[in-house]
Formats: sequence, structure tokens, C-alpha cells
Amino acid sequence: MAKKTPKAMVRTYYEIQEGKIVRKRRFCPRCGPGIFLAEHKDRYSCGKCGYTEYKRKE
Repeated sequence: MAKKTPKAMVRTYYEIQEGKIVRKRRFCPRCGPGIFLAEHKDRYSCGKCGYTEYKRKE
């Protein structure tokens, strides 16, 4: 049986600005639209394919 995503979880991925839906997180460049990258302290990572992109120190 598939897991059910709580409705509150959707608010962490999308935001409504000026009547339009805006995505808060980045998509995975390998998997394509619909798969978000998890944001960690020092990197972004995809849970599906394992793609990792490190944040730059400025």
C-alpha cells in the first residue's frame, strides 16, 4: 500500500504568490520535473537517483 503524504507537507514544496503557484525547491536535473532535491546544510541531494550538488561557500 502506498504512503499517504500529509497535506501540510505540500506547503513545504509550493507557495502561492500573486495568484500563481511557485515551487520553493529545485528539481533534480537527472530525474526531471516532479522530483525535488532535498536541501541539507552543505548540499542538495536527490533521494531517487542519488545526484548530489554541493553548496558553494561565499
